[in-house]
Amino acid sequence: MGEASSEATQGVPGCDPVEALATQLARHALFGFILTFIAARTVVFLIMSRRMPNLYFFMRGTHVHHLNYGIFLLAGVGAYLLFRVPSGRSLRVAALVYGIAMALTFDEFGMWLHLGGSYWQRASIDAITLVAALLALAAFASAIRTFQSRHVKAFIALIIAVSVFGVVLYDTSLKIGRVEGPRLEALEADSSP
Repeated sequence: MGEASSEATQGVPGCDPVEALATQLARHALFGFILTFIAARTVVFLIMSRRMPNLYFFMRGTHVHHLNYGIFLLAGVGAYLLFRVPSGRSLRVAALVYGIAMALTFDEFGMWLHLGGSYWQRASIDAITLVAALLALAAFASAIRTFQSRHVKAFIALIIAVSVFGVVLYDTSLKIGRVEGPRLEALEADSSP
């Protein structure tokens, strides 16, 4: 842990090395999470619209959803962290893989709740938003303590703006879901053999 914590605190006077390392790891996990979520959704859209070959894995006619890949990755990362206790670059890579696994798993969170349900469940988007927010909080919360008064005002304004945007996005998504939902579900059904 010494190598990674010294790298994480370089140039930061009075910074707790353990907290700095945790922040750095959370940022790696958040990066992997966001990129993987975007990639997974993009691949699904491209396959369903037939702009990309069907790369879905089927086992005896059953589509193995990517949440299963995420579960196996989470198990692997957990075992690696527990039994190897990595440090330095290996620990940062483990944090990145953890973020990737979380995205693969939570992208299909709605299927945890409703087995056999559609990919387009609202619960999946809610779960992705919540996990991303928690990872972002872990990644950037320590920076909040060093805010000056002007930063706090800007932060409050940003929170209000994001909240208003969230309400508008939620309302719009409900309306779009009623209009586009049946078409997306038909695309999903047509893309499977």
